[in-house]
Amino acid sequence: NGVVYIGWSSHEDKSPWYGWMMGYSYNGSSFTQTAVFNSTPNGQQGGIWMAGGGAAADSSNNLYILTGNGPFDATSKSAPNNDYGDTLLKLSGGLTVMSYFTPSDQLSDYQNDEDFASGGAAILADLPAGNPLTHLLMAGGKDGSIYLLNRDALGGSGDSAAVQKTSLGSSIYATGAYWNGSYYLVGVGGPLTAYQLNASIPQFNKAGSSSNNFNFPGSTPSVSAAGTSKGLVWAVDNGSYCTPQSGACGPAVLHAYNATNVTTELWNSSMVSSDKAGNAVKFTVPTVANGKVYLGTRGNNTGGVSGSTSVSGELEVYGLKGN
Repeated sequence: NGVVYIGWSSHEDKSPWYGWMMGYSYNGSSFTQTAVFNSTPNGQQGGIWMAGGGAAADSSNNLYILTGNGPFDATSKSAPNNDYGDTLLKLSGGLTVMSYFTPSDQLSDYQNDEDFASGGAAILADLPAGNPLTHLLMAGGKDGSIYLLNRDALGGSGDSAAVQKTSLGSSIYATGAYWNGSYYLVGVGGPLTAYQLNASIPQFNKAGSSSNNFNFPGSTPSVSAAGTSKGLVWAVDNGSYCTPQSGACGPAVLHAYNATNVTTELWNSSMVSSDKAGNAVKFTVPTVANGKVYLGTRGNNTGGVSGSTSVSGELEVYGLKGN
């Protein structure tokens, strides 16, 4: 709706920090700040990071974000009651809280560095009228729980407010992708997993997994398709992302799967030497446009400063090869 929104938290958990969202409009020559939101104004932390994912938005210009470790007091009957650590928030375009969902283990998440905000929110396409719910959302975090939620009634505090809770089996540092009734997600050290929606309940059931696993931090998948046919799921293994935490430095590996049966891998960029990508960047997401897939990498940079190697960054472009 003509506003650019940004969210952020800490750098390497350097205190003090807060979770911030801000909105900016553009008049053709300059930006003007339109709104500001702090997720934990009385207690710090509550970072809005979502493993690099952006805020989700619906057709009514509402935003959906997850917050990380931080205090939660929204159920308090007296002030302060506007701290939303480890919570999914529905925000208006003016960045006021319209509703929220907080998992039952919020306090444990906060105390044990189990950020709910390590994953992002995925809005599902509106379901046809006649189904019990038409506006759904999927979200999850470090504890590996995936929540299916009703966007029209997030429900407040407690897992009982969720439409469905299921376990991915590994920590989530990604935002899922949704296509044609299927939801796709990759957890830490796990495979690409597909879930099929039964809209009449509604409920997701596991439909299959890839044969290969992805290293930390897992992967945020993208889907390409011709409408409701010819679906491909693209996911990147960024495990060797060249910082001390990763423990390794090497190429990103882009994978392509049949979206109707993710047990079938169609291609990956390590199969042919000429398809090899540059060194991995943590949290990178494949972008699909113009019949091609685009992937940002380090080039041959091995974790040093820009210019320490001959190619400090590189954009890989993949498409069908000519006959």
